Amino acid sequence: MNTVKFNCKIGSTDLSVPLGMEIWLDQCKFFDQDYIDQTHQVEYEISDDDGDHELRFVLKNKQPEHTQVDAQGNIVSDATVSISDIKFDGIDCQYITTKLTQYQHDFNGTGDPIVDEFYGEMGCNGTVSLKFTTPIYIWLLENL
Repeated sequence: MNTVKFNCKIGSTDLSVPLGMEIWLDQCKFFDQDYIDQTHQVEYEISDDDGDHELRFVLKNKQPEHTQVDAQGNIVSDATVSISDIKFDGIDCQYITTKLTQYQHDFNGTGDPIVDEFYGEMGCNGTVSLKFTTPIYIWLLENL
């Protein structure tokens, strides 16, 4: 069986805040941290056989007190989780993830559910989803 290596870095903008992250491939959770207190290098082997897949990043544990707002309602500081260096078999996929991902959240319960764009940081409990197909090199050629 041929495989492809997925990897990324997960970090927090405020290591004193217990933000958590799960990463799923289809129905398999392969990363689960309740407290991102350091940068994590995540790696996972994926079958490269023909198939449709969904990679999901799930932010959890965000609380209203993790965001500081001034009297005018402007965010002064905010704890977020960053997802960077997304690669398949060493090929940088930041452009693809910006173009093809969806960030679904509800502003931590303070607003209606929305589907938003994703630019590398998650600031609300929710899910960033990337759908892709294997063999990965065909999908990369179609989307780069």
